[in-house]
Amino acid sequence: MISRFLFGPLRPGIEAQRPVLYRLAYAWCHDAALADDLVQETLSKAWTRRAQLRDDAALKAWMVSIMSHCWLDHLRRRRDFDDVEEWQNELESSADTPEASCDREQVIASVRSAVARLPMGQRQVLTLVDLEEFGYAEVAEILDIPVGTVMSRLSRARANLKTLLDTAMQQPTAKPLLRRVK
Repeated sequence: MISRFLFGPLRPGIEAQRPVLYRLAYAWCHDAALADDLVQETLSKAWTRRAQLRDDAALKAWMVSIMSHCWLDHLRRRRDFDDVEEWQNELESSADTPEASCDREQVIASVRSAVARLPMGQRQVLTLVDLEEFGYAEVAEILDIPVGTVMSRLSRARANLKTLLDTAMQQPTAKPLLRRVK
C-alpha cells in the first residue's frame, strides 16, 4: 500500500475506510485505476487534514466528503462539462446491460450495470444511502447539496433503477447458434 510508504502508518480509522472508499469510487467512476487514484488522493488529503476532524464518529462521512470533492476535481480537470452541475444529470457509464438471468452472478452484474447507467448525481446518492447506509443529512453534507435534493435524486434513482432492471429482465437471452459440420 503506497500510503504506508509515503505517510508512514496511517491513523487506524483512516486506513480502515479504504474498502468503503474504493467501493464508492468504483461505483461512481466504473474504472478500477481511477477508483484507486481517488482513494489514494482521499487518504492523502485525510491524513494531511486529520486535525480538522473533531468527531471520530463522523470519520466515514468526513472521508467520503473528501473523496466527493476529489471526484468533482477530477471531473473539472476532464473539462467534459462547461458547468460542473451538468454532470449531475448527464454523466453515464457506457457499460452494457448483461443478459438477464436468475443466476446470482448475472443478477449482480445486471444491477451493477443498471447502477452504472444512472446519471452521476443519482448514482452518488443511491450508493451513499442504499449501499453505505448514510442518512439523508449526512449525504447532503457529503455532496454539499440540500436534503430535499438528496431525497428527490434518491427517488428518481430508485425509479430509474427499477425501469432499467425491468428492461434488462425482459430482454431475451441469446442462445448460441449450432450448425452441423460434415
